[in-house]
Amino acid sequence: MTGSTASSRSAICWCERARTRRPSCAVTSRSGSSSRHAMATTIRTTQIKTPTDLREWLKKVDEIGELQVVTGANAEEDIGMATELLGRTRPSKATIFDEIPGYKKGFRVLSNGLGSFPRIALTLGLPVDASPHELVKRWQERVRKGIPTIAAEVVKDGPVFENVLRGDQIDCTIFPAPKFHEFDGGRYLGTGSFDVTIDPDEGWVNLGTYRVMVHDKARLGFYISPGKHGRQHRDKWFARGEKMPVAFVAGGDPLLFLAACTEIPYGITEYDWAGGVRGAPYRVVKGPVTGLPIPADAEIVIEGFADPKDKAIEGPFGEWTGYYASGEREEPVLRVEAIYHRNDPIILASPPNVPPDEQSFYRAFMRSARLRGDLEAASIPGIVGVWCHEVGGSRLFNAISIDQRYAGHARQVGHAAASVHTGAYLGRYVVVVDDDIDVMDLEQVLWAMCTRSEPAESIDIIPRAWSGPLDPRIHPDKKGFSSRAIIDATRPWEWRDRFPMSQLPTPAARQKALERWGWLVGKGERPKSRG
Repeated sequence: MTGSTASSRSAICWCERARTRRPSCAVTSRSGSSSRHAMATTIRTTQIKTPTDLREWLKKVDEIGELQVVTGANAEEDIGMATELLGRTRPSKATIFDEIPGYKKGFRVLSNGLGSFPRIALTLGLPVDASPHELVKRWQERVRKGIPTIAAEVVKDGPVFENVLRGDQIDCTIFPAPKFHEFDGGRYLGTGSFDVTIDPDEGWVNLGTYRVMVHDKARLGFYISPGKHGRQHRDKWFARGEKMPVAFVAGGDPLLFLAACTEIPYGITEYDWAGGVRGAPYRVVKGPVTGLPIPADAEIVIEGFADPKDKAIEGPFGEWTGYYASGEREEPVLRVEAIYHRNDPIILASPPNVPPDEQSFYRAFMRSARLRGDLEAASIPGIVGVWCHEVGGSRLFNAISIDQRYAGHARQVGHAAASVHTGAYLGRYVVVVDDDIDVMDLEQVLWAMCTRSEPAESIDIIPRAWSGPLDPRIHPDKKGFSSRAIIDATRPWEWRDRFPMSQLPTPAARQKALERWGWLVGKGERPKSRG
């Protein structure tokens, strides 16, 4: 992307930072390096403006009737149990936990924030009353057209500095970081968070979501999977024998969080991508310790440095696959040099649980659009629908529907979906179906697999694909690789015209049935009797 003058200045600012020496250093319901690394392209937009920070977002969530407050739940057990129940239930409200025993009143935890289609719509500036299929269609269309970037606006101050803790005042344990799962190795402040890092060579800033564990007052442990952008940054810093500067954000705008856990292309800064989504720049402040850009309106920001020689046991932690797959291991420690937080700060929590859950739900929404965009960018025609199913944590089971155009089309789509950036990491199954199958309906996808695929003919295996330590099925000594199964569940091209006719209702027939009889299944109102 070509950067504007303003955006280029932003890029230069952070590049200089990378290349110079670091500075020393009860439940209540609520109502109602080249130009490709330039930071942004300035645009004008007429789209609906999304909330500017977590508090404005919560206000809007309350207005649509999807917020509740719980008091008295403890961080050792209750919040984790309640979060698991909320995340596995549809529909369920975003929930703020306040008056947490052992912590200052007003120090809160928000769980299940992105666990509904209306709340995702609100976050992305889409109509909150649209149907799930319409929301998916609208978002995938926006991604297909390309989301222009808008450079972050650098300001001098912000609410994040309402409270500043340095030196002996530093204490990460003042925040009610929950123990989310029964056998977690500690309390995790970072689940709905993101880490701000910078490439020491190219100077581009990355926002990435990695789990963050509280070791003690001045030390945090954070795990980054191999191959992730933040891990690439860390490896570069450590290869130099230098500490990596990190700004850890717990309680940022939900849109920034979504950006941080989405496969944004290498070299694009999530601040600028999210700015393009919301149609306005994010306000950032240069971190006093690291020089990194931090959200001026964030709830909590912790600055420090990760040292290649300073490690501690991190984990175990229940991960998105539904297992404690990565166990406990020595991981680099973030030595805290400053804590900033707003008055009455809110931790945005989004822990993984056995899928389907809240995390797999919103990641399926975001990742499906990215995967479709990757496939269309590869000039593959006939893509009708894409869904990265929640039951596979939005990675392990991806379904693509196509309008078959030529022999080998289905296999081409399947292999591409397993190889492009969005689908490459820690996948397992890619299922390609015909365009009469609703890819968001898992039962329809499985029906197509059962009736249109023949195991001896319809499955291709890709060996030695990109995996990682979180994969529970891979041998402990072979965590770098796994295989992929490409399942062709389309009507065989050679005799598709002789394949039995499907009994599925056509879209028109289905719509007619819903209009007349939807009230029988809770969709619409029962018509008044004419008698």
